[in-house]
Amino acid sequence: MVISYQGAQVKPPKFISQAVQVKDFMTRKLITFHPNDSMHSVITMLVEKNISGAPVVDDLGNLIGVISEGDCLKQVVRGKYTNSPEIMGSVGDYMTPDPVVIGPNENVMEVAKLFLKLRLRRFPVLENGKLVGQISQRDVMKAIQDLKHETW
Repeated sequence: MVISYQGAQVKPPKFISQAVQVKDFMTRKLITFHPNDSMHSVITMLVEKNISGAPVVDDLGNLIGVISEGDCLKQVVRGKYTNSPEIMGSVGDYMTPDPVVIGPNENVMEVAKLFLKLRLRRFPVLENGKLVGQISQRDVMKAIQDLKHETW
């Protein structure tokens, strides 16, 4: 009788690992605003670039807030209420200060849960305290669309 011995064999992984980190799907080329920018210029840029909001940075490029379509709509409604056709004020007056931020290595599925829990539309992405991108609900939807069904 012949006995054959084989060394330990490494089985190939059942599934190929897929990118599911924020850094793989976030937007890196950001439109940002300064707190001194006028609300009128923000509305114009959001409409022109077809975006729903953007980070607000100081003179050193540090993240200090976010401005959104919702923030702009509040200003428009205030103007209607006071019968003033001009959209007054600056970004610093209407932005959301100290936004919720995430890191580039966070899992997209966890970020999706966070979007639902906090009812936000975008998160600035910080790495070592620096703004490196932004991820939106739409970016997460694109990420999910790109994932193969077997790895869910």
